[in-house]
Amino acid sequence: MTKYWIQKSVKHKGSLRKWAEKHYFIKNGKIDIEKALKYARKNKLTYRIRQLNLAKTLKRLRKNNLF
Repeated sequence: MTKYWIQKSVKHKGSLRKWAEKHYFIKNGKIDIEKALKYARKNKLTYRIRQLNLAKTLKRLRKNNLF
C-alpha cells in the first residue's frame, strides 16, 4: 500500500462505484457500504477497505455540512 493512498483514491473517481456495481453492492442508486465493507474485510481487500472507510467519513462530513 502506498503512502499516498487517499490521493490515489480521489484521483480514480468512480472506481469504488464501478467495483460495487460489479459485486452487486448498489442499492437504490447508492453503495451499501456496510455490506461492501463486510465483503472486503472477509477477502482482505485492504485498498477497498480504506476506500469504503473514506466514503463513510466523507458521507458523515457531508451530512453535518462540514464538507
